[in-house]
Amino acid sequence: MFTGIIEALGEIVNIEKDRENITFTVKSAISHELKIDQSLAHNGVCLTVTKIEGDEHQVVAIYETLQKTNLGKLEKGSLVNLERCMPAHGRFDGHIVQGHVDQIGTCIAKADEQGSYRFTFEYDPNKGNFTVEKGSITINGTSLTVVDDTEGQFSVAIIPYTYEHTNFKQIEVGTTVNLEFDILGKYMQKMMERMKK
Repeated sequence: MFTGIIEALGEIVNIEKDRENITFTVKSAISHELKIDQSLAHNGVCLTVTKIEGDEHQVVAIYETLQKTNLGKLEKGSLVNLERCMPAHGRFDGHIVQGHVDQIGTCIAKADEQGSYRFTFEYDPNKGNFTVEKGSITINGTSLTVVDDTEGQFSVAIIPYTYEHTNFKQIEVGTTVNLEFDILGKYMQKMMERMKK
């Protein structure tokens, strides 16, 4: 389980394709603290650490993960948001994040609001996901609050600290992002669907 509070930025320094899988080598300030077989969220995708060398670690994304996330679009030099699992004795600073991406979204607007940034994203509402105003959304692993929403579209406001310390600084109109919708909303939606039957 994760909280969506990003610990560090990682830089993709190598990409190796092996049939339908991709091995990513990531350089970061926390790589040397990791352990083999540890779960680590990369842009909100829970991946297992398979190798560690100094300030670099490796993870493998399989075909299914590559089909449902934006990881397949990463290149050398891309920045990824990193978060280790929440310790059982830790504070819950963000919201419940599983590291299981529901679908990708696309940035359709970015505005500098003189002290913050507003990003607007669209997604396919036919996949059964939804946002609610002032509810939670995870974008590339970052826990955020929905500012406003319509069907298949929502916006978030980003403070300067988040902008500088996550890969939001690389997001432009047309950039695809990983979306994990609020787990409580997903359970409530399932319950409502069952009640209609």
